[in-house]
Amino acid sequence: MHRTAVVGTALATATAAALVAGCRAGEATVDGRGQDGPRALASTSAPARETPRPHRTFTHKPTAKPKPKATAKAVVHPPRAATPAAPRRTAPRVAPPVVPFGTSGDRVRELQARLRALGLFQRNPTGYFGTITQASVSAYQRGHGLTATGSVDQRTWTSLRSATRTPTRDELYPPTTLPLAKPDPRCKTGRVLCISKSSRTLAWMVNGRVVSAMDVRFGSEYTPTREGLFQVNFKSRDHVSTIYDTPMPYAMFFSGGQAVHYSADFAARGYSGASHGCVNVRDKKKIAALFDQVKAGDKVVVYK
Repeated sequence: MHRTAVVGTALATATAAALVAGCRAGEATVDGRGQDGPRALASTSAPARETPRPHRTFTHKPTAKPKPKATAKAVVHPPRAATPAAPRRTAPRVAPPVVPFGTSGDRVRELQARLRALGLFQRNPTGYFGTITQASVSAYQRGHGLTATGSVDQRTWTSLRSATRTPTRDELYPPTTLPLAKPDPRCKTGRVLCISKSSRTLAWMVNGRVVSAMDVRFGSEYTPTREGLFQVNFKSRDHVSTIYDTPMPYAMFFSGGQAVHYSADFAARGYSGASHGCVNVRDKKKIAALFDQVKAGDKVVVYK
């Protein structure tokens, strides 16, 4: 057989076999070029078996959750240990004073008389517990080992009573607020109005004995009360000053226009005021009684 006929017969046979095997167009071509290249022609006796590709398993990764935004955390402090409550202190009970400040009465007079006996109260008992008496009580307490409060508690009162004697009636109820001064020698004889500027007192004395006494005040620096030995010139129960047009009840004149008389201003204002040279008396009852006893011609002694 001719070579060309043999080749053509073989080609036709191969083509028929390929069609019978089910090859698809495009996998092998006449010129041997196809999807797999020359390999398609290398095995014409049996169709090439495609190696199965391994099955791929796709695992979906979980979507990362967004991180929550940081939020400020509440600061939690550990509970504090409870502080034990301080024990309640009960204030010591203070006993009421035996002689209360600001009061008046016989017990105040006794207190003042006892303090005066010790030289701690520099006036006669008045019966009123004021700042002067309080200062005297403090002075006593300091001198006797007591707490200087100025208040008369039971301990102070007991101590003071044991340190002094019982006051007499004259010591409890003296005629003047301030103690009488030592009488001037000219006052020790006869009937005399003995007037002391230093003690601011008037003592009505008969033959050296004090019959009555009272507080007095004097003229100011510009109208001083004259000092010396005088006598009562005349008396005027309801006198009115012709110079100052002021009442001068129970006036007993002893030196010109100067007289001993009652003063309502002295009774109201005390020693914050002064006279125009006269000797003022503030106890109306006392000077009324004195006015009835004094006679014209009786002596008047005014001294420091």
